[in-house]
Amino acid sequence: MKLWLLARRKDLPETDDPWEPWYDKAFGFVVRAATEKEARAIADAHGGAETITWRSGGNIDAHPWLSGAYSICVELLAEGDAGLVMEDVHAA
Repeated sequence: MKLWLLARRKDLPETDDPWEPWYDKAFGFVVRAATEKEARAIADAHGGAETITWRSGGNIDAHPWLSGAYSICVELLAEGDAGLVMEDVHAA
């Protein structure tokens, strides 16, 4: 199995952003899965209100954890510099 980091893309326009408004939503996951597709499905199954089918841009149904247009999914490798892997804080 592999570890995958999934996070919301930060370059989304507000009019096409399933994380707007920001409350009651998951903004990132670290998932163990064999493939990116499986990792995305696990994130979609464990997401918050962002995973409810919504109207993207007014005309497209989307589940953002399943789509590279809305979220990133990268394999976490043991190699690399020391540092924080993920911090996802949303203070009100």
